[in-house]
Amino acid sequence: MALKLSLKPGEKFVLNGAVLQNGDRRSVLLLQNKASILREKDIMQVEDVNSPARHVYFPVMMMYLDEAGAPRYHDEFLRRLSEFMGAISNPDVIVDCVNISKHLLEREYYKALMLCRKLIEYEDERLGHVPASLSTGDRAG
Repeated sequence: MALKLSLKPGEKFVLNGAVLQNGDRRSVLLLQNKASILREKDIMQVEDVNSPARHVYFPVMMMYLDEAGAPRYHDEFLRRLSEFMGAISNPDVIVDCVNISKHLLEREYYKALMLCRKLIEYEDERLGHVPASLSTGDRAG
């Protein structure tokens, strides 16, 4: 099944490690096979890893973008997830954390990454942060 990716003018994305940018018009790409793809809004820069949930998100993102190098990021993920889980008591969020781990064990990195987004949203709600994209510099959402 193809993945349909609708791109805004100038939107950047990563496709199998290559950074690509759309031209000056809206466009649609159809990916016909499995590929690691992330939109600019889902890419977190190292300098934006500034909270416990973002510390969980970042190694998962790296595993997704660099599947061959995933073992390099796994220990960091486990440490950060343990820290995060030790600081929360919400049963729904704990279930999300367990499911993130399950997805990683099954090498379903994108599914794990999307659950990590929920951790960031939960954390932002709890801390009273203004909702934003994953990168702190992009407030347009």
